[in-house]
Amino acid sequence: MAQRRHHYERAFEGYLREQRLPYVAVNEAKRALLPAGAKLVMEGGGGDSGGGGAEESGAIKNFDFVVYGEIGGDGEQAENLLVEVKGRRLPRLRRADGSPAKARLESWVTMGDVEALKVWEGLFGAGYEAVFVFVYWCDDVPPDGLFAEVFEFQGRWYTVRAVTLADYEANMKVRSPKWRTVNLSSGDFERVWRGFCPGGVFSAV
Repeated sequence: MAQRRHHYERAFEGYLREQRLPYVAVNEAKRALLPAGAKLVMEGGGGDSGGGGAEESGAIKNFDFVVYGEIGGDGEQAENLLVEVKGRRLPRLRRADGSPAKARLESWVTMGDVEALKVWEGLFGAGYEAVFVFVYWCDDVPPDGLFAEVFEFQGRWYTVRAVTLADYEANMKVRSPKWRTVNLSSGDFERVWRGFCPGGVFSAV
């Protein structure tokens, strides 16, 4: 397993391996993955001022994984995914009396994230879809029934929810103009999120 910067990314990579999904970690093989003639800079020198992967001024911010779709029993191949992992922490999900507490799932990203993923999706072209995968680190084991996908990695519990870039962009709202962050309302997030596994790559839940 590649040495990744954040435990959220390491956990998600462990989950991909556990589910036996073919993938490539982008930081370790970015240039080999690029389509022929692709440019590594945004037009106009755009890019997120927060950095996090830019190689030069205006360089495209890296995403995290390419996850390859598998051929199903009908002979159709699932979409290949360009995955940007967004790690968020969830507080304890049980009240003092032991009853389940409703989780508040943060879904914010930066406009730089949105812009970069859009560029990458265009570079890779047909057969590739960009997605945000929100990986939530839970303080304890999430109560049954609250989440479709729960897994343990190195002593921590996680759950995941995925949103296509197209769905995110269509529903996002400005969270902070100063920091160029956007998010989804709770209702929109509940409506557009999808599971990642099982049931094939990027399954409906």
